[in-house]
Amino acid sequence: MTPLILIAEDDADIRNLLAAIPDQAGFTCHTCESGAEGIAAVRTHDPILTTLDISLPGIDGFEVARQIRAFSSTYI
Repeated sequence: MTPLILIAEDDADIRNLLAAIPDQAGFTCHTCESGAEGIAAVRTHDPILTTLDISLPGIDGFEVARQIRAFSSTYI
């Protein structure tokens, strides 16, 4: 099983760019577009690394990080 990275970014171009390098390095990347999706994805996929855009729609990246930290030890 390959390690999973979660990328939470609302801009599709940036999201694809951020996913390209880990994909090439052999990681599995899961992407999402909002803060709520990011929190749910961390619960579901238990990634080793999570990247967060600060200005995510709905819930900003700082609040997403606080909520994720309450139940996960993923690197942020």
